[in-house]
Amino acid sequence: MGILSKAPTPYKGQKYEDLRKQHQANGTLFEDPEFPATNASLVYSRQAPGQVTWKRPGELCDNPHFVVAGFNSGDVHQGSLGNCWFVAATGNLAQEKELWERVIPNAKEQDWDDDDKSSYAGIFHFRFWRFGEWLDVVVDDRLPTVNNKLTYTHSQEGNEFWSALLEKAYAKLAGCYENLDGGNTADALVDFTGGVAESVDLQNTTDNFLTNEEKAKELRSNMKKCAERKYLMSASIKVTSAEEMEAKTDSGLIKGHAYGITAVKTVKLADTGLLGMFNKQKIYLIRLRNPWGEKEWNGAWSDGSVFYVSVPPPKRLFHKIGGG
Repeated sequence: MGILSKAPTPYKGQKYEDLRKQHQANGTLFEDPEFPATNASLVYSRQAPGQVTWKRPGELCDNPHFVVAGFNSGDVHQGSLGNCWFVAATGNLAQEKELWERVIPNAKEQDWDDDDKSSYAGIFHFRFWRFGEWLDVVVDDRLPTVNNKLTYTHSQEGNEFWSALLEKAYAKLAGCYENLDGGNTADALVDFTGGVAESVDLQNTTDNFLTNEEKAKELRSNMKKCAERKYLMSASIKVTSAEEMEAKTDSGLIKGHAYGITAVKTVKLADTGLLGMFNKQKIYLIRLRNPWGEKEWNGAWSDGSVFYVSVPPPKRLFHKIGGG
């Protein structure tokens, strides 16, 4: 992973601390001239998504906060933008405290201070790894809304805004929100970590993961090690045509949709008939999270399946996490 061996480079020359102190001293809220609250920050080749009104969190709820009761994957839900790849990566990021705090530095200091309202300056900053260096990207807190609701990424908690503001900073880095419509989860994971991405095609005819048990076992071992070492991982089903995009499979998975991998486990089977059914004492399971917060897996090991209910609750891997 990219190490913070030197101070991050202020993106567009905007220094967070200087701007924050300036607006605190003036008693004003920051308005970002580099990413203004206009349609130019939303789109470049299409119409804006409805009658968009830019609002600050304080205009959307009575008690806004950057983070509410800690952060987790459930804080990240996809909005009307086709950026499941970014939302899935953000959900992954929220699982790893050290990485999350690198991308979102000093979260407590950035939050609203209930005891000192005057300290709030309407400015936030985030860090992304780009082309061999960490960039520090500032944004104001004006967010696009339609009918008084956030248009894009939002938290399950109505007064929590870290995920929406993170998406805004990433959109600023990309040029506008529309530029996040369609992408590769691996790209976002690299930008969050400074690491190197590796892709594995399960249908690769050379490795034959689906028919070669030794290759499959090697892949399972590697994924388990990656999970233990807190690597960020994702998965998706390839599409071969536009018609297949976002088509729902019989198992409930969505084609062309990005899923965050939230757990990789080897589960011991109870002696309740499952041993004979699978002809083994252990089974390898992967837990996925859908950033839509809906459209769940309904096959083996899903909620209510004979496999799931046969495993004692303390050993269950596939519990609900935001529709995962």
